[in-house]
Amino acid sequence: MPSASCLVPSLPVHSALAWGALVSQPLNMTNVESVEGALLAGARANLQASCRHGAMDVIAAPGELIATGDLHDNPVHYARLLELASMREGGEPDGSEGNARHLTIHEIIHGDRLINGMDLSYRMLARVAALKAAYPEHLHVLLGNHELAQMLKSGIMKDGVRNVEAFDAGVEYVFGSDTERIEAAINAFVRSMPLALKVQTPRGDILCAHSLPPAAAMGKFDISVLARDLTDDDYTPRQGAAHLMVWGRGYDAEGLEDLVEAWGVYLFVLGHEKATEGSKFVPPNALVLNSDHEKGVYLPLDMAHPPRPDEAEKLVRPLAR
Repeated sequence: MPSASCLVPSLPVHSALAWGALVSQPLNMTNVESVEGALLAGARANLQASCRHGAMDVIAAPGELIATGDLHDNPVHYARLLELASMREGGEPDGSEGNARHLTIHEIIHGDRLINGMDLSYRMLARVAALKAAYPEHLHVLLGNHELAQMLKSGIMKDGVRNVEAFDAGVEYVFGSDTERIEAAINAFVRSMPLALKVQTPRGDILCAHSLPPAAAMGKFDISVLARDLTDDDYTPRQGAAHLMVWGRGYDAEGLEDLVEAWGVYLFVLGHEKATEGSKFVPPNALVLNSDHEKGVYLPLDMAHPPRPDEAEKLVRPLAR
């Protein structure tokens, strides 16, 4: 099967928003060329950034990382994260890219702010894609299960809402006959997303990901997935490595230790699971973050002086001011 890099089309010739020009032009969220161009530019930035290695981004100390949990189209928390990371939408980046902190973003779409039953969170997806084009080495857009469900058109429900159908309705309402173009660009951006960010530190490697495969699936999980390009087979529901990883819940100490040994990681920073207080520690070395609800949080990390796993939750900070 082809790899993700083969499945991302070039920026369309009819679009004036080529990658280099995109960061200096404001997004028009009702214009097909503007949104399509942002999504495709973000896809190419995901795949062509020098930090990309196989199915993960890799960065190393020194530096600062703002690690997050699920975002789910929360615009207030998104703005706060950009402020914390010294990133800015539109125009030239705020200062040189060398001044930007590293930032993870995942589980971008399917929020709870519906308009007449329609989900317009394609707009947040386009904003994140444009930001990735502006900060290709510092923004790390990780694959989440809601993005994968949207790409696969698989049923998913959150708080009583059929998320894929509501998202589809929003895209069709705005773009009408151009819906297929936008859906193709959305799929290209989703296919380009890495599964994880590996952070190399003096204490050892930290892995930021949306989730991890559950204990029951470890026997069929391809442990080598992070070291290679993703293929169509990796997205196959309940079988592919990418699907198993982003949908995983119920991982236990034994499973975590297996991944520590296989991936050389001492701390996992994850999302996906509900943390009503914003974060929760899963022994022996996994920290779950939520960044979407009123108690949403982030984890600031000095990559040159990272915490021990049992200390990490003490560094978590609220996103609300």
